[in-house]
Order: sequence, then structure tokens, then C-alpha cells
Amino acid sequence: MTGLDRPSPEAFLRQAAQEGRGRLKVFLGAAPGVGKTWEMLTDGRQRREAGVDVVIGVVETHGRRETEALVEGHEIVARRAVGHQGHSLGEMDIDAILERRPQLVLVDELAHTNAPGSRHPKRYQDVEELLGAGIDVYSTLNIQHVESLNDVVASFTRVRVRETVPDSILEQAEIEVVDIPPDELIERLRDGKVYIPQEATRALGHFFSKANLTALRELALRRAAQAVDAQMLDHVRSHALAGSFAVGERIVVAVSELPVAAGLVRAGKRLADALRAPWTAVYIETRRSRSLTDDDRKQLADTLALASRLGAATATVPAASVVEGLQAFARDARATQIVIGKSTRPWWFEMRHGSVVDQLVRTIDDVAVHVLPGEPEAKAVQRRSDAPTPGRWGRPADYIWSLAMVAAMTLLGRLLLEVIDLGNISLLYLIPVMFAAATFGVRAGLFAGLAASLAYNFFFLPPTGTLTVNNPENVISILVLLGVAVVTSQFAARVRAQADLAQSSARQNAALASFSRQLTAAPDQDALMQAICAEVGRLLDVRAVLLLPSADGPVLRAAVPPEDRLEQIERAAAQWAMDNDQPAGRGSSTLTASDWLFHPLRTTRGVLGVLGLTRDDAREPVRSDQVPLLMSLLDQASIVLDRMELEEASLRARQVDERDRLRSALLSSVSHDLRTPLTTILSAAQEMQRHPSPELAETVEAEARRLNRFVSNLLDMVRVEAGALPMKIEATDLFDAAASAAHDTRASLAGHEVKVDISPNIPLVRVDPVLLHHCLINLLDNAGRYADAGTAITIRARRTTDAIELSVIDQGPGIAPGNEKRVFETFTRLEGSDRAKHGTGLGLAIVKGFADAMGLSVAAGNNADPHGACFTIRIPEALIITTLTDKDIP
Repeated sequence: MTGLDRPSPEAFLRQAAQEGRGRLKVFLGAAPGVGKTWEMLTDGRQRREAGVDVVIGVVETHGRRETEALVEGHEIVARRAVGHQGHSLGEMDIDAILERRPQLVLVDELAHTNAPGSRHPKRYQDVEELLGAGIDVYSTLNIQHVESLNDVVASFTRVRVRETVPDSILEQAEIEVVDIPPDELIERLRDGKVYIPQEATRALGHFFSKANLTALRELALRRAAQAVDAQMLDHVRSHALAGSFAVGERIVVAVSELPVAAGLVRAGKRLADALRAPWTAVYIETRRSRSLTDDDRKQLADTLALASRLGAATATVPAASVVEGLQAFARDARATQIVIGKSTRPWWFEMRHGSVVDQLVRTIDDVAVHVLPGEPEAKAVQRRSDAPTPGRWGRPADYIWSLAMVAAMTLLGRLLLEVIDLGNISLLYLIPVMFAAATFGVRAGLFAGLAASLAYNFFFLPPTGTLTVNNPENVISILVLLGVAVVTSQFAARVRAQADLAQSSARQNAALASFSRQLTAAPDQDALMQAICAEVGRLLDVRAVLLLPSADGPVLRAAVPPEDRLEQIERAAAQWAMDNDQPAGRGSSTLTASDWLFHPLRTTRGVLGVLGLTRDDAREPVRSDQVPLLMSLLDQASIVLDRMELEEASLRARQVDERDRLRSALLSSVSHDLRTPLTTILSAAQEMQRHPSPELAETVEAEARRLNRFVSNLLDMVRVEAGALPMKIEATDLFDAAASAAHDTRASLAGHEVKVDISPNIPLVRVDPVLLHHCLINLLDNAGRYADAGTAITIRARRTTDAIELSVIDQGPGIAPGNEKRVFETFTRLEGSDRAKHGTGLGLAIVKGFADAMGLSVAAGNNADPHGACFTIRIPEALIITTLTDKDIP
């Protein structure tokens, strides 16, 4: 099986990744009201009637009677209630669906944002989890919610949609376009079938204009066609099917080192825009590429950079010839059109080597070939390129070694002349010919062949010592030897050139793989930027700096070797590269007075920063043969840096959501739990004004202590989260600590007997007695609220082999299985268990925070006899005092 007819490994891997996953079908529409939900419910009903287990995860009917009628008959998984800002919101219950495990679930509005506190922030992430569990999903989506089209839609609708879905979701989905003409959709709006009449009138004047709807409709159809085309390519590559499968146009532009290649790239861009097709600029690297000058390589790099800026994918493909390389690349890319320039070489050159255009047109099938004429001035450039250049014929040492090998074979032949036949002597001369061709190139091989023919004639063919040949058979031997030498040298030189190309490609691929591994291992953005500079400097043997934009200009963020500052001209070059998305500095066409060359790090979100390169020997920072490698390194660095920034932005967003959740929980706690004692205090104070009594004074004092404990808990939680807990470690008696905590909570533990089960033999421990006191108070207060009335609460300490376990045990319903760790989360009050009663939800979180600060650990569980909750503080061996020292005496 050849490389051309074997299945694509990448396509196989993508198919393997889908094994065991559910299938996603997206009903894609141009705008609300086209009937996506209707179509999804209709398909779901047909699947259910065919025997498929179908349930509704979430469907938004928006009060439409026709849609509600389609919902009837379907099993509906009840939504999960999520509290948000005093309201109860209904969200899809993923856990219930996973437990139910249907074959197909209907999930409306894929781009929906879930309420804060949900497992995932976005509904498409819920769908991803369902697909991962092997459940098929039908969902709906409007084209304006596709991430890559967000800016395009905003440009003509003047409305920027905030809820978006990554394009990768559509790439793995089966897409069904739900489409109706714009006039019919506008009529549905006027009839109130999409929005209520007041909203419909406003929508018709803005988003739902006929021009907007027509543009959105075209976007939806094109995006669906792109997804289908990508899935088709995966299928034909995984099955090694021949043909271009031209359901969609795919353009390849063949570029070279000539200046006219820039015109080919611009022509390819215009053709791709006209056809709305993806396009690739490809350079075929042959053995001729080794003879390119520095100016040629720079021109080639500029051409590929231009193609990249214009939106093309770029590729450099090693091959034995341009035609073979283009054929292989076009076949692999399933290209439908090739753009190539007309040759400007002389007629005698084409007669000798052939025309690339003619060979391509004759040999390639199912592909349209666009041949563009070259500019007139390119002919002079080409003739100069074809002219001999210094070193093109090789080094003198190559010919000396070739001649020495011929001389060695001649000496060996003279020694063996008495042993072997004269005809076999000629075979010895093939050795230096093949050696010279494979080692030094075709010209050295031809030189060795000519020298071998002359040596054979002079030293072995009668009359020896002259170049005269008397026997005609010997003339044939010389001609055969010379012909074999020529053919052998050609084949050997071609194999050597291909080996050099393969080795060069392997080195570059290994360098890129190593670069990728180093960047992937970076733990944060600073380390990532330092790794980029270090690896680029190592691979290109340069000094490297990385600068990011700021309000005050470029900021130096990483440098290898360390660089404290850059001169004003360097900063100006870096700023120009950022602003114009083009290289600047030494070796470019802008601000060449700078010692540094700055390349922009660009992504789809714009320029993230610039990478600066320089050499200590004042030469140009990047050699011409290093430009392709540098461009690949810049692309990888940009992608990884962009991903790191997006991850950090996502983390900051999650932190903001968490702070909002905590703030909402705090307000809820303050409004309820702090108001209760305040109300009691106010009522008692008013009553005391009329009828003073000791009982009312005790009530006021008890509620004031309770209020003070709530406020203290809030302040303690702030100190825990800020890591600002003052500690004074000293020897502490656990029995005294337990007794003191029981005494201070006697009011809240009224009706419960507190038992202290701590042996006098339990040793002292090194802890902060104040923090340990707060831990025990919160545990006892928690036990007093949740224990059954009239039951005992036990404080127990037990010595184990490597620790002391101090436990507070109540007698109540206990903790529901699976919630043993959640009870220590901030503001957590678990529903459906004995942890759901009134309280701020801070007490146990404070216990964990204080314990962690002292080097202790705390765990929750259930006690068997008597039944109830058990909270245990574990004091490790290192904090247990076996021998009292001076530092343990306060």
C-alpha cells in the first residue's frame, strides 16, 4: 500500500475518538422563528415511534400552541431548580438524565447560558457530558451563536450576541438546516408567531430586516456546507477513497522563490474570496532548493508570510520534483483548483528539463489548473537565477577525492589483473563513480565517470599507455562504462537529494515537536514566555526577547539571556510590528537601524505580542534557510500563548463567578441568620422598657452573644481566605480545651448533656489554643443545632499509632452519603439531611480553615453506635508532646 492510497491516520484517530460517544444532531437556523424546535420535536417523535427511547431534557416552547402540542406524548425529565438573586430558575437536570440513560435526549437552545451554581456554565458543555456518556442528543442553534461568525453577524446586524458556541461543536455534529424564505419569516413575526406584537414590531425594524435575514440565511447555508465538506473529507481519507469529491471548492496556490509568486498569492486570494473556498499556499521543496541564495529564501519567506496574512494555510512539502509534490499535495488536500505561474525559462531549458505546467496539466485529473502569466521583468531575474553561482560546481576537494578513488581502483585493478578477467576490471570503476555521486553530488559523479573511462582506457586497454583503442569491443566497453557512470551518478545523486530533504524535514519536525513539548509543560504565562524565548534562542542560535502590548508601549516580559532594557529604536520597531502585524527591525524592510528583528505573534484575536531576535556578531538575526522553521515556531508560540491567555481569562471569570456566588450567599445569610437575633434583641429591649426582668436581660445577652458569634465567624472566614491568621503555638491540654468549649456553648446546648470522654493520659499537643477553642465551639454549636432533642453530645479523644483523634459526636440523622467533604465548603447547607437547618454555613468551613492553618486535618462521617454525625480533628504525631521542653512552657 502506497502513501497515496493508504487511509489517513489522522482521520482514523478522529473516528476512534468518537467511539463510545453519542451522536449530536444540530438543527441550524438563520434566526429565531424558522421552526428549529418544531423540526427537532417532529424528528424526535418519529424516532420514538420507531422504537427509540426518547426523552426531553429541555424544550422552550415560548408559549406557542403548535410547539406545545408536539411536546405532548414525550417523556420529560423534570428540570432542576437553581436559586439566583432570590428567584428559582429551572435548568436541565444532567444527573437525572444520566441516571435515566435514554437513547436520545432533546435539548433546545444549545447556546444557552446556565444559571450560576450549575455544574457547567454553558448548555453545550452539558451536551458534551451527555455525548461522552454515550447518549445521542438533538439540539437547536441559530447561526449568530457560532463563535467564528460572531464578528461577521455583528458587522451588519449591529447586534453582538454574547452567547456563543465553539465551532468544534458543529464540526462533530450532523447538521440539518431549517430554512424558510425571509418574507415568510417576516410574515410569521407580524402574526405574532415568534414574539409578542410589541416585541415583533421592534424586531422588524432592527434585527429582522429583510437584508439581515437574507445575509443570515446565506451564512447558515455556507456554514452547514463547510461542516459537511469537512466530514466528507474525513470519511474519504479514512477509507482511502480516490477522487477530489468536489462538493466544495478547495484551492491550492503553488508558490516559488520568484517575485512573481506574490502575484500568484493575491490571485489565489481573489479566487478563494469569489468562491468562498479555503485555500493553501504550498512550496514544493526539491533538491534544487539547496542551491537557492539568501535573497531567494527571503523572497520565499515573504511570499508565504503574505499568504498567511491573507488567510491562507501554508505548507512546505519535500518531493523529488515539483510535479510529483503538487500532485501528492493536491490529492491529499482533495483540491479542486490549482493556481500556478507560467514558466519564464528559455525554450532550451524546457526542452532539457520539461515544463512543469505541461506535465501538471497532462498528469493531474479532476482538478482545474489556472496558469497565470509571469511579469516581463521576471525573465531577467530568472536568467540570473539560472546562471552559475559560486560554489554551484562543488568544492575542489570533492573532485580531488573523486580522482583519488579512481586512482585507488586503478592500482587495485593492476594488482588483480593476473587474477580476474579484463572485462571485470571495468566494474571496479563503478565504486568511485557511485561514491562520488552519493557523497559530493551529480557533477562530481560525472567527473569520476569520465576519469574512470580514461583510466580504464589508458592503463588496461591495449595498446596500454595511450588513449588509442584498437579493438572495437573495447570501445563499446568504454562507452558502456561511461553510460553506466552517468546513469548511476544521476540515481545516486537523486537518492542523496531525497535523503537530504527527508533528513532536513525530520530535523525540523523534531525541533517543532520538542518546542511544542516545552511549551505544553509551562505551568503559567511567565514560564511559558520564558520557554518560548529559550527554545527559539536554542533552535536558531540567537538571543530572544518577548514583549507584550500595554498602554505605555511594549513591555519586556521574557528574555534569554536576561535582558534588562531595550533601546528606543528597538521599542519603536517592536511597537510598529505590533501595530502593523508585520516584521520590523534588522533584516526587514522597516526600521532597519534596530539591532533586533521583531516578528508579531498573531492569532485570530489579533497580535498578542512580538518576539525579538538578534545575534551577538551583528549579522542578520535569521538566516534565509531558517525562515520556514522560524515561521512554524512563531505559529506554535502564538497558539500556545493565546490558549494560555484564554485559560487565565476563563479562570478569572470562574473566580468572579465564585465571588458572586459567595457574595450572594453572604447576603442571604446576613439577611436571615443575623436578622433573627437582632429581632429577638429589639423585641426584648422594647419589652424591658415596659417590664424590666432578669429573664429578658438574659435573652438579650444570649442573642447578643449569638449575634457576636455570627459576626466573628464572618471575620474569621475572611482571615482564613486571606491567609492572615495570627497564631501562637503552645502546649495545650485537650481536656481543658474541651471543657472550656463546652462551658462557652452551654446556652446553645441547652437540653443536651455534654460528655467529655478524654483520658488523663492523653498527652499535650502543640496547637494554637484560641483557634482550637474556636474549632470546638463551632463543632459543638453545629451538634447542638442538629442533634435530636434530649440526646447527649460527646467530646472524645483517642490515641492512635501516629496521631490523636479529637471527635465531636451527636445523636441525629447524620450526614447523607457522598456529602462528607461538601459540608466543609463555604456557605454550604445540604438539603435533605441534618445539615439543612438554620445557620450561616460558615461554621464547618471555619473549622477546616483553622485546622489547616495549624497543620491539622478534619473529617466528617457517621457514627454507628449511637447513630449520628461524627466530626474528627486529627492531630498528627509531629504535634504531640512526648517530652516537655522549655519552648512548650508559655
